[in-house]
Amino acid sequence: MPYNQWETEQINGDSLDLDRMSSLEIVRLMNEEDKTVAYAVEKQLPRIAEAVDLIVDSLENGGKLYYFGAGTSGRLGILDASECPPTFGTEPELVQAVIAGGPEAIVRAVEGAEDDYEMGVRDVMARGVRKGDVVVGIAASGRTPYVKGAMHQAHRSGARIIFLSCNSHSEMSGIANVTINVVVGPEILAGSTRLKAGTAQKMVLNMLTTASMIRLGKVYRNLMVNVQATNSKLRERAKNIIMEVTNVGYEEAEKLMEASGGDVKLAIIMKLKGVDLETAKRWIRQTNGRLRDVLERSESG
Repeated sequence: MPYNQWETEQINGDSLDLDRMSSLEIVRLMNEEDKTVAYAVEKQLPRIAEAVDLIVDSLENGGKLYYFGAGTSGRLGILDASECPPTFGTEPELVQAVIAGGPEAIVRAVEGAEDDYEMGVRDVMARGVRKGDVVVGIAASGRTPYVKGAMHQAHRSGARIIFLSCNSHSEMSGIANVTINVVVGPEILAGSTRLKAGTAQKMVLNMLTTASMIRLGKVYRNLMVNVQATNSKLRERAKNIIMEVTNVGYEEAEKLMEASGGDVKLAIIMKLKGVDLETAKRWIRQTNGRLRDVLERSESG
């Protein structure tokens, strides 16, 4: 398909006079365009759910989740992966993100990195991607050479592949186990895929990790009970979660936090089940970290 026929590169007829608009007219148009993104994502929900199931199966069986992308797509992958440890208590190695050009490319464009197919191959090899892992290739255009290289090497390594793009005809769909094409249409600034396409990609990545972690038992009700209380805000959040679930006051929540070593789930188990710390640890191990299963158990051992 010719370059100018990609949805991400087409001209938006509603913004032909963009450079003549007032500030309010520009942001109003951007807002109107952004409203369409959620509907584009909605059309892909069955494939997003399929991707979540793939990730859950992998992580339950010792696999890892990797994102590979370039430019905005790569930065969005890094953002999503970096939030998993504090939010869900995962090890940093469980969800990893790699950007074309390396760490420097996070804050500054590295010329030519996205066009380097072999760099994608090397980066997958360097991370030790293997059978049982899941690799998500992220490319708004669906054609980024770096992402192609990463996906081809991941496929050769036996990993399962998810491909996320914003064009209806993405070249890498052929080797992907699941393809998610969120077609948001032309950007108001032609080709600037950090706009609607970037928003769509972030929404999908949020869904992939959040839904997967919920399925893996890292959430109780709608509370992030695996939160890592590494700063003042998160320590207060942890106490509030304990108060919400156990119906205790602030001071008792503080004591439970201290007694549990800062582990929200252990604090809740100790209070609601009336057990000591070691018993709470044993029970949570027996249920693979699933707080609901511990709280609903009827036996005492």
